[in-house]
Amino acid sequence: MSARSKARKRAVDLIYAAELRKVPVADLLEETSAEKPLNPYTVTLVEGWSEHSEEIDSLLASFARGWSLHRMPAVDRNVLRIATFELVFSADIPDAVAITEAVKLVGELSTDESPAFVNGVLASVAREGRNKLNQPASSAGADEGPEVSG
Repeated sequence: MSARSKARKRAVDLIYAAELRKVPVADLLEETSAEKPLNPYTVTLVEGWSEHSEEIDSLLASFARGWSLHRMPAVDRNVLRIATFELVFSADIPDAVAITEAVKLVGELSTDESPAFVNGVLASVAREGRNKLNQPASSAGADEGPEVSG
């Protein structure tokens, strides 16, 4: 597993833990960083989601047809949050990479149906999410087909 893959998993773990403990993710990030230094990319992902959480959750709610955020498995919801941050707000991550990494992560951590669900939601986010938020397209992979088979 690459360093960025590990950073993504750790970011999901932190957001998930903050949600369970009902504490602000920034507090948990600070607490965790004091115990052991975190990969800088983990910090970027957690802080990025925290800064854009309302926009990201709104996008996910609009593209996860038939599923509210609260009905989704927690792992799926938090993987989608991290990947959506990468797709919409991180110009240096190709869309196909963000989607593939998210699909792999839910494949390891969640239900059998999760990879197809996450792939579909993120493909929609990659196609239409930036336009909804008036964000510039990622130069890395913007012209490629973002959908990845699980």
